[in-house]
Amino acid sequence: MPAQVPDQEPMRIGVVGLVHSHVNWILNRASDGDFELVGIAEPNTALAERYLKRYNLPLSLVYPSIEAMLDATKPEAVTAFNTIRDHLEVVELCAPRGIHVMVEKPLAVNLGQALKMSRLAEKHKIHLLTNYETTWYGSHHYAMGLLQNEPSTFGDIRKVVVHDGHPGPKEIGVDPEFLEWLTDPYYNGAGALTDFGCYGANLSTWLHQGVMPLEVVAVTQQIKPDVYPKVDDEATIILTYEKSQTIIQASWNWNYSRKDIEIYTKGGFVKCHNASDISVMRSENEGVEEIKTPGLSAPYDDPFSYFMAVIRDKVKPGPHDLSSIENNLTVMAILQAAMTSAKQGKKFQLREPKQ
Repeated sequence: MPAQVPDQEPMRIGVVGLVHSHVNWILNRASDGDFELVGIAEPNTALAERYLKRYNLPLSLVYPSIEAMLDATKPEAVTAFNTIRDHLEVVELCAPRGIHVMVEKPLAVNLGQALKMSRLAEKHKIHLLTNYETTWYGSHHYAMGLLQNEPSTFGDIRKVVVHDGHPGPKEIGVDPEFLEWLTDPYYNGAGALTDFGCYGANLSTWLHQGVMPLEVVAVTQQIKPDVYPKVDDEATIILTYEKSQTIIQASWNWNYSRKDIEIYTKGGFVKCHNASDISVMRSENEGVEEIKTPGLSAPYDDPFSYFMAVIRDKVKPGPHDLSSIENNLTVMAILQAAMTSAKQGKKFQLREPKQ
């Protein structure tokens, strides 16, 4: 029998930037065999050497600029782990070459840049996705399934409360290259408001099936100005919808790391405590049921598997999906409004962003 030939060769993927610590995610996957890591654009040689040594990867993968990496390696797709402000440059360089892009959350440093990225992606017909850790939580998708499959039991969403954050990036010891830009509003847009507020905006947009909130109001604080003199370290964002409300609590002051969400409906609630554990109440009389949810099936269990499946037309993202450009333009509109509200001390009314 002749040897079987796979339908397609492993996808050629390039990495832009090593200054975002989430890059460990893809470097740890580089030897799995479902894609080929063809190049890394990173001008900081010492940083590149540190990462490549950790993952036993050759220094020949490293290029001093995005253009040099793209020209030399001709990737089919690129994953961006540079500063949020520099996401736009990645799309500006990749889109005209037909190279698909996935950036780390949030999509952009402001709504203006997000809209430019969206237009470039549409013009050049590339996929532009945004990666959030919480997208791959089985608990979130199980919760959505309950709400959709048992509408008579749960009914409409009334309130969503999202808690995200940790004791602070410096306190938990993030890499110095990450800390430098994460605490600079020019490169990150804000502090905890951007870093963790985006999770709640993304999930709320998904749960509300893409509906834009009517109003946004936000309060930010610098509880530790000696540690974070340039940005907020505490943020609360309230999104008002026609018949529901979302409260996003983003903080660098929690005394533990957390990413959990509470979804209250007309009939009951679903609380996702982490990636797998949830509490469900269908009615007060029935009480609370504790459930260990199953993990997601491939390619929905991992950002890179999903990215490749989208590019090769094995998965078609819906307009409200967590990684989609439509969802993340709404996220950017929410974050922009939250920053404006916090500065001006008043509510901010929203309109659909014009793509």
